[in-house]
Amino acid sequence: MSVRITRLSNGAHAVTHDMAHLESVALGTWIRSGARDEAPSQGGVAHFLEHMAFKGTTKRSAMDIAAEIEAAGGDINASTGMENTGYYARVLKDDWAMALGILADIVTDPVFDPDELARERDVILQEIAAANDTPDDLVFDLAYQAAFPDHALGRPILGTAELVGAHGPQEISAYRHLNYTANRMVIAAAGRVDHDHFAAEAEKLFSGVADGAAPDWERPKFQGGCLTASRPLDQAHVVLTFPGPSYCDPDIYTLQILAGVLGGGMSSRLFQEVREKRGLCYSVYAYSSSYQDTGMLTVYAATAPEHTHDLVDVSTDILLDVTRQVSEAEVQRAKAQLKAGLVMNLESVSSRADQIARQYMAFGRVPELSDIMARIEAVQADDVCRLAKSLFCGVKPAMSAVGDLTGLAPYETIGAKFA
Repeated sequence: MSVRITRLSNGAHAVTHDMAHLESVALGTWIRSGARDEAPSQGGVAHFLEHMAFKGTTKRSAMDIAAEIEAAGGDINASTGMENTGYYARVLKDDWAMALGILADIVTDPVFDPDELARERDVILQEIAAANDTPDDLVFDLAYQAAFPDHALGRPILGTAELVGAHGPQEISAYRHLNYTANRMVIAAAGRVDHDHFAAEAEKLFSGVADGAAPDWERPKFQGGCLTASRPLDQAHVVLTFPGPSYCDPDIYTLQILAGVLGGGMSSRLFQEVREKRGLCYSVYAYSSSYQDTGMLTVYAATAPEHTHDLVDVSTDILLDVTRQVSEAEVQRAKAQLKAGLVMNLESVSSRADQIARQYMAFGRVPELSDIMARIEAVQADDVCRLAKSLFCGVKPAMSAVGDLTGLAPYETIGAKFA
């Protein structure tokens, strides 16, 4: 793969994957900063800053930003996570320099106009309200809170209405000054782009960004427990979460394969047993999520209230059964899904730009696809059982539920199966 990396004079890094057969470029600035950098009283400030970056700079109004990129047929967006924030665009091959200029402008020179801030605060409050009104959003927020009740990972990225209502220009600006530093920035592009030209433009546009300190994240401790929200809904949404390895752990690919065996597709154990054979639900799946120093395996399902007890009972039996036996065919299917996803990302410039930026921030390098494939292929059925035992046996899971919960067994009863 033609991934190239250049360290800029201020400590930021330019990373590109030249895909010369394409006619477009996806590019952006990724910052190793997110909700984990917030103090408890700052909840939602990282996400608020991401919104405000599009509301104008000293050179461009909010309308100018949107009009300039769309006049070239491109699009621009951003996202905030626990550990990273990304600002990115996709344009035709001849327009990447224009797009990079806009991205650099909104990241390095935002103007927190009080009127714009007030309007955007209302937008975010509506976003929070929408999440609280959406059961399959709320149930995951509650799951994280149950898993990490005294840690930033347990707080919603959007923040709360009370906290967001109090954030002002000074607090948002202070967060940006502390965390949007050169040593945390990766300026990345994938598609038809010349690396040397891209790195030279990044050097020019981002040279004013100062260096700073590395993230100082408190190590999380998985607590477990139960949080529920009773709502007059036609379904009960239930989540079970277990502590897992971080993305730096050698077991990271074993975790992803375990999630695939359990609930990664229509052939997975949960889908086949819970939905296909028993008809207990429409939606059921498992997935893994990993951070610098921890990870999780999560199972989600939604069902009619009268099926909730059976759904949870059967699902927990499936989780425990995987600690005893996993077939080679199941592992091979999960490997194939994982490898196919990686290869398919190479066919999307947006996914590839995001991938190389995040990989570089996480590991200080962009792993070769062949190396990742070899690590996936090295996982054996015994490894999956071993990891499942460490995740599901003798642990206190986190559980959350939203909806009509009259059929849900007590948490103590469900948790006892794993204890």
